[in-house]
Amino acid sequence: MGLSPVVWQPGKYLSEKCKLAQFRRYLATTGYGPFYDYQSLHHWSVSEPQAFWRAVWDFCGLTSVEPASAVLGSHAMPGAQWFPGMTLNFAGNLLRLAEGEQANDEAVVAYCETRPVLRRTYAQLKADVGALEAYFKSQGVVKGDRVAAIVTNGYEALVAMLATSSMGAIFSSASPDFGVGAILDRFSQIEPAMLVIVNGYGYGGKVFSRTEDFQAIRQGLPTLKGVVAIEQVPGQAMPQGPGVVSWEAALQAGAGQAPSYTPVPFDHPVYILFSSGTTGKPKCIVHGTGGILLNHAKELMLHGDIGPGDSLMYFTTCGWMMWNWQASGLLTGARLVTVDGSPGYPNLSYLWELAANEGVTHFGTSARFIAGCRKANLTPTQTHTLQKLRVVFSTGSPLLPEDYDWFYADGVPQALLGSIAGGTDICGCFVGCVPTLSVRRGEIQGKMLGADVTAFDDQGHEVQAGRGELVCRQPLPSMPVAFWNDPEGSRYRDAYFDTYPGVWAHGDFIEFTDTGGAIIYGRSDATLNPGGVRIGTAEIYRQVETVDAVKDSLVVGRQVDGDVEVVLLIVPAPGHDLNDALIKELRTRIREGASPRHVPRHILAVPDIPYTRSGKKVELAVARLVNGSARSDNRDALANPQALDQIGECLRALGLKA
Repeated sequence: MGLSPVVWQPGKYLSEKCKLAQFRRYLATTGYGPFYDYQSLHHWSVSEPQAFWRAVWDFCGLTSVEPASAVLGSHAMPGAQWFPGMTLNFAGNLLRLAEGEQANDEAVVAYCETRPVLRRTYAQLKADVGALEAYFKSQGVVKGDRVAAIVTNGYEALVAMLATSSMGAIFSSASPDFGVGAILDRFSQIEPAMLVIVNGYGYGGKVFSRTEDFQAIRQGLPTLKGVVAIEQVPGQAMPQGPGVVSWEAALQAGAGQAPSYTPVPFDHPVYILFSSGTTGKPKCIVHGTGGILLNHAKELMLHGDIGPGDSLMYFTTCGWMMWNWQASGLLTGARLVTVDGSPGYPNLSYLWELAANEGVTHFGTSARFIAGCRKANLTPTQTHTLQKLRVVFSTGSPLLPEDYDWFYADGVPQALLGSIAGGTDICGCFVGCVPTLSVRRGEIQGKMLGADVTAFDDQGHEVQAGRGELVCRQPLPSMPVAFWNDPEGSRYRDAYFDTYPGVWAHGDFIEFTDTGGAIIYGRSDATLNPGGVRIGTAEIYRQVETVDAVKDSLVVGRQVDGDVEVVLLIVPAPGHDLNDALIKELRTRIREGASPRHVPRHILAVPDIPYTRSGKKVELAVARLVNGSARSDNRDALANPQALDQIGECLRALGLKA
C-alpha cells in the first residue's frame, strides 16, 4: 500500500524528553544500545527479551520483596515462566507514592451522575485500602479468595481492588448495568467469598436501582461470606440481609489498619477478567500479579508517557479491561480522573469539558466516541481550554481515517492521537502509540515494545505484504496464567494456540505497513470471503460510516451456494431514510473506496445495531441470524439484546433469514 500522510509529529520536546526517550538513554548507560530509532529498539526488545523486561522493571522503579532468579525460567508458549522466585505485591507497587512527597497529592478525582465529585489523596486512598482489607479479613477472606464487585468506575472500585490485591486475594469486577444472568454467568464460575455492590447507578440523566436484583444475585453466589453495599444513588433503597454492611461501616470497622501488602509469587492471580460471552458462558481469564504490573508499567509509562504531575481520565466501565489498565495509572504517580455515566450526557462535549476543568493530560475513550464527535461537528479545542492535553487514547474498534482528519482539524490538533489495540486476553496492547513516532492517517503507530507480533497467512507463514492473522511469536508477561476451572489447560490452549501451535493467534485481521504502522480490519472470525477474497469488515465500515445519512452499521456474510454474499445493515441518521439514492451512494462509495468485491449484495435498514457491554459490535450473532444457525446466543452479554430481535424481524420480512 502507499504511504499514508503524516498528520502529527512529536516535535523536539517529546522526541527528547518523553519517558521513551529517557528509556533509550537509560539503556545506553546500562550497556545496551545505543538505539537511534524506534525500530532498532523494538527489534532488541523482542530479540533479547530477558534484558528488555529486566530493564523495564528497573527503569519503571517496580519493587519486589524477594528478587527473581531469572527473567524467563522457561520461554515456552504457552507455559512461559516469568521471574521465577520473585515475590511482590500489586497494591504495594500501585501505592508506592503514598509514603513519599506525593502522599498529600490528589490520587483520585471521581465524577458520576448521582453524587458530588469526590477527591482523595494518596494518603487517604492508602488509609481506606488498609481499612477495607482489614474488614475483608475479619469476614474470613483469605489469600487466594475471590472478591467480586458490581461497581461503577469510581473511587470505591479502586479501593476494593487495592484492598483485595494487598492481601493476595483475586479481584473481579462487573458493571452494574449487567443483567442478573450476565453477572451470575461470570461470578458463579469463580465462587467469590466477598461481594461489593452498588445500590444503583445513573446513566443519561436516569437512575437505575440494583437493590431489587440483590437477592437473586446473592442466592446465585452461595460461597459469599459477606457483602459491602455502596450508596451510589443517595436516597435509594440499599441491599439488606445477613452479612450486609454499608461501605462506611466496613471502613469504620477496619479504620487505622495499614495495608498488609502480602507478598505473592509473580504469577499469583491478581485479576479474573471475562470474555464477552456472546456465544455462551464467558471464559474466566486469570491474569498474574507481576505480568499485569510489568506490562502496564511499560504501556502507561513508556508508550503513554504518563508520570507524576499528569492526570489520566479513561472513560470506561468496570466490565471492560480498560478499567484495569486505567487503575494501573496509579503506579506512574499520575492522578486518576474517573467518570461514570453516559459519555453523551448532558451533551457530547461533557468529557471534553471535564478534561479542560481538571487539566487532564491523558484522555482515553473509544473510537465510537471520536466518530460521534466528528459527526456532531464538535470543535473541542475551540470551545474548551485543552492546552494540557497531550495524548488521546482510542480503542474498542478501528479508528477511521476520517476520524484522524477531524481530530487534527477540529479536535485536539496538538495531542498525540494514540490508537491502541489488544484485548482482555492480555489486558493490554499488541500495537499502539509511540510518542517518538509520527502519526499517519488511518494507522496505529507501531508494535508495542516486547511484543513480537506479525501477520500470518492460513498456512502459518509470515505475510510479507498485505493482510493476515495477528499473531505473537514470543511470550508476553501479561498473557493469562490460566483460565479458571481449566486444570489441564486445554481450553486455554484451544483459545490461542490451536491455529498455529506455539504461536499466539489473537483473532484480529491486520496489515503492517512499510513504515511499521498497523491497520486492523476487524475480527478474523468475522472476515468475509466473497468469491474467495478475504475482506475485513472494517474495510466496509471505513466507507459507510463517513456518510452523514448513516448513524451506524454492521456487516456480515450470508452463505449462498458455496459462496458468500455481503449483507450491510444500517441505522439511518435522524431525518434520513434508506432510499434508492442512499443505497446507490453507499454502493458507489464502497466500490470506489474499497473494491467491487466489497459492494454488498443486500443493504437493509434496521432500528439498532447490537453491541457487547464493552462497546463492540456483535457481528457473529447477526451472522448466525442471517445464516439460520440454531445456535443460541447469550443475550445477557449484550448491552441491547432487543436489537437482535429487531434485525431478525427485518431479515424475515425480506426473506433473508433461513
